[in-house]
Amino acid sequence: MMERGGYDDSMMSNSNNGNGKEIVVGREVKGEGKIVQDDIIDIIIGELSSTRVVDTQTYIAEVQARMWKALKRGMHFQALTRSSEEFLKRHLNSKVKLVVLYADMVGSTRLSRMLPVERLAVIMQAFTQEMSFIALNFNGLVLKYVGDAVIAYFPAMHNLLLAADDAVNCAIAMIEVLRQGINPVLLQYDYPELAMKVSMDVGEHSVIQYGSDKSMDVDIVGYGISMAAKIHALAESNSIVISHNVYNVLHPNMQDRFKQLSLDISKWGYTDEDNGELYKVYMYKP
Repeated sequence: MMERGGYDDSMMSNSNNGNGKEIVVGREVKGEGKIVQDDIIDIIIGELSSTRVVDTQTYIAEVQARMWKALKRGMHFQALTRSSEEFLKRHLNSKVKLVVLYADMVGSTRLSRMLPVERLAVIMQAFTQEMSFIALNFNGLVLKYVGDAVIAYFPAMHNLLLAADDAVNCAIAMIEVLRQGINPVLLQYDYPELAMKVSMDVGEHSVIQYGSDKSMDVDIVGYGISMAAKIHALAESNSIVISHNVYNVLHPNMQDRFKQLSLDISKWGYTDEDNGELYKVYMYKP
């Protein structure tokens, strides 16, 4: 079973609420209250291919198989944003509390100088798709893709503690899948190993649509997504950085893994909009 705040024997569609009970995507499990509303579950299930619970090694093997196939035959990229679009349209012109997560590849500029465009495209597409799968399997929704980054979010309107826990476990799983699932295949093709950075923050976000046409993109605007992008620059290779807003609602066992960053106020001028104090950031390297 997966330890709270860890990534161990049951990653696919599975988390742990600290009481030894599984939280499986697509089912309501009693524990710390209702985890996600039925509408959120329904739209996530619609995008996931299944709701299996598998052990870590089985999932890693599946990732490696997909990587082999992509590198041998090319990549058919599937943008996994439909569930996010459905969720946001249900909350259009309103405010929702979300934990926002940024995950991107480190060194993509260097890769672009080393590899032919078609090879680079396959690797970037495979990376973003695998990170998207993981976000969905931890009750997240994929907002959009920006370059080599995946931006996802975790609805926190009903249970902020669970949303933050899901987001951090998702980030840990992403780094683990990169290390054990993606990089070993790249090395066998004599490609350089990949690294990544993950950042996250939480806050109220306004859901807006550009233009009056219903087919136009729906997006979110808020302090959380803005600060998640800003603290991303503080992350080291294969690390996770979180704001104090996320840190404060994590289980103490998980808090122990994060260390507060010592920030130079002359270079880091961001303050908490609630109390005006310097914005605190914490980092963990799995």
